Amino acid sequence: MSAVTPASVVLFDLDGTLTDSAPGIHAGFRHALASVDAPEPTEEQLSLVVGPPLIDTLRGLGLDEDAAQRGLAAYFERYDERGWAENTAFDGIETVLTRLQNRGVRLGVATSKSERFAVRILDHFGLSRYFEFIGGASNDGTRRAKSDVIAHSLSNLGIDPVEHADGGTDGVIMIGDRDHDVHGAARFGIPTVYVEWGYGVDGESDDAAFTASSMDELAAVLEQNTVAGQ
Repeated sequence: MSAVTPASVVLFDLDGTLTDSAPGIHAGFRHALASVDAPEPTEEQLSLVVGPPLIDTLRGLGLDEDAAQRGLAAYFERYDERGWAENTAFDGIETVLTRLQNRGVRLGVATSKSERFAVRILDHFGLSRYFEFIGGASNDGTRRAKSDVIAHSLSNLGIDPVEHADGGTDGVIMIGDRDHDVHGAARFGIPTVYVEWGYGVDGESDDAAFTASSMDELAAVLEQNTVAGQ
């Protein structure tokens, strides 16, 4: 484990970090492809769909822009109806959040999921109360890259993302399960704790400052590298 500036702010990813959302996302992805007469997804494609913006995944399959947008609309229609609830909070995550909150560490969320769904899901599991701000992708698609979502969350927590990238003194740590969490946070000089219970594949943790294979390991890393906020 490498040393980092003690963080008074911790940003959490949602899918694969706080909750196991794969069942609803996989079902929605299958529905999206079927709606545009695309082939059934392979297991490899399913393994990579959780985390990145879905429109990028659809385009990456070779769908033209019209088909990708229609597939995205079909996905959100199903997800809004029932996919969001095909989801469970990871065992032990609430204990981690409680410990951080009790120590005065400020907590936020930065997810590539639509912000309205992120709020709905965290409300559903009773986890919203731990976070000062829940940041996600915008409905119009203008804020979907992980770095854009992180900047959005930082700003709403009172931290200037540009100043932070230039060496700001506010200590921040990102918690996530995919390489776009790691690289998105790195744009602002933020180290990441990569959690191994999520949806990442081999090599995605290579640039992370820390890895955690269990909630106990995550709690230990955060105990050593966080301080109370202002």
